[in-house]
Amino acid sequence: MSLPRIALVTGAASGLARGVCIDLAAHGYRVAINYRSSVEAARETLARAQAARADDHALFQADVSQPDQAESLVRAVEARYGRVDVLVNAAGDIVVKPFESTVLENYRAMIDGNLTSAFACTRAALPGMIARRFGRIIFFGMNGSSVTLAARHMSVYAAAKAGVVALAKCIAIEAAPFNVTCNVVEPGDIREGKNLDIAAAAQLAKPKNPTLHAGSWQDIAYAIRCLVGDESGYLTAQVLAVSGGLQEPYEA
Repeated sequence: MSLPRIALVTGAASGLARGVCIDLAAHGYRVAINYRSSVEAARETLARAQAARADDHALFQADVSQPDQAESLVRAVEARYGRVDVLVNAAGDIVVKPFESTVLENYRAMIDGNLTSAFACTRAALPGMIARRFGRIIFFGMNGSSVTLAARHMSVYAAAKAGVVALAKCIAIEAAPFNVTCNVVEPGDIREGKNLDIAAAAQLAKPKNPTLHAGSWQDIAYAIRCLVGDESGYLTAQVLAVSGGLQEPYEA
């Protein structure tokens, strides 16, 4: 019997990243659940992952916007499980405010929380993946970040996510010869549906995307699961919009 793949998911105390943990656990992955501050919320993620499929899933505290903590996180996961096969860079807050009201603190929080965290975690995990000739790395963009579409009141967040896409694509072409893939998922505006399953989300009218209903955490998790599978080695340097066909950067 083959050993389960080890998946590290950052920022997984709540939201879409929690759903990714639940889905990966349900499909045979052993999940390392990173959280920054709320251990109570992280324990809920762990409980739901265990309910999906009991295994040696575990919690790892670190603020991955701090490169030294990101490095320590990856080393802690490797120490427990022996390796990191899958890295899902899901950590990152969002600031929504007019640019004229945006201050340097907001800018730094967006860059460090979204871009620096992805850089630091990937830099720590990539050498082991290359040595083992297997790795799957996922980055989170925002809808439209791959083509730098303008998004009102999201200047620093959009800038950080555009940087994430560029980072992912550059790493992808360097890592590809070693069976390590890097891809980006761009969620649409599914803030109302973060804790909803597909059936519940479908009841929310969303007239600005072509499907006319909301997305769910399950939609995001399914896309990620497809991209991290052992069979997905030929899919790299790609940006997958999970947005119901929405072409604008977000839904107001």
